[in-house]
Amino acid sequence: MGRIQNTLALAKLSWSVLKKDRELMWLPVLSFLVSAAVGGAALVVILVTSSAAPGGADGVTVGPAAVVVGVAAALALGITSVFFNGALVAGAHERLTGGDPTVGSSVRRAFSRLAGLVPWALMTTTVGLVLQAMRERAGFLGRIVVDMIGMAWEVVTFLVVPAVIIDEMGAVNGLKRSAALLRHTWGENLIARVGFGLLGFVLVIPAVILAVVASSVGAAWVGIPLAVAWLVVVAVVITALNAIFQTALYMYATTGVVPQGFEGSSLSQSFGHK
Repeated sequence: MGRIQNTLALAKLSWSVLKKDRELMWLPVLSFLVSAAVGGAALVVILVTSSAAPGGADGVTVGPAAVVVGVAAALALGITSVFFNGALVAGAHERLTGGDPTVGSSVRRAFSRLAGLVPWALMTTTVGLVLQAMRERAGFLGRIVVDMIGMAWEVVTFLVVPAVIIDEMGAVNGLKRSAALLRHTWGENLIARVGFGLLGFVLVIPAVILAVVASSVGAAWVGIPLAVAWLVVVAVVITALNAIFQTALYMYATTGVVPQGFEGSSLSQSFGHK
């Protein structure tokens, strides 16, 4: 429980850093808009290249072209997600080292690291697709094993993007650096991820209550859009906070120095080398 409390305290510090550069919250919004455009275009192509099931049966037959488009879309979505995560890390790093980041400066730095970000995005998205395929073919126990593998992959790769952005590493070397650092801090990192997940869950509860109450009194047309808007805000804030925390953790783990904005925090106790 103490470690989770430390994580929530670090989340508050991340928020205090984010308040200085609230424009960085536009980066998750841009990521969502680009992803929506990519996903929408892929869906249209898949529908166009699919055909009705033979013999008048219900449903459609997905052809090879649609499968290729689906895989290409998944890779494009992975690149989009990693790129904007990189931009958030770039902005967080600029602030934590005494700078004054903007959306433009963050995006430009992410573009300058495309040689590392794109291969990493392709690598981690491919792993995700393979794990998803395995999960769909596995039984109950098999799905549990696959989910555990996926969780382990997320923990091991947590610091890859900061390694690419901050130390200009390639995808493979970034993965090695992340694994090496988490060899000392994996337990605390896992607790931190649970803490951020718990924080997101707590913040979602008001939206659920609002939607339920609005629906029960016949005002769903007002309550549900407000609930959705709140969920979007929560997702944007949690994404930004996670990137700031991710950056601060990497900076401390690689230098042993607590970043600006986290002075006097429990960072060194929570993530000290064992």
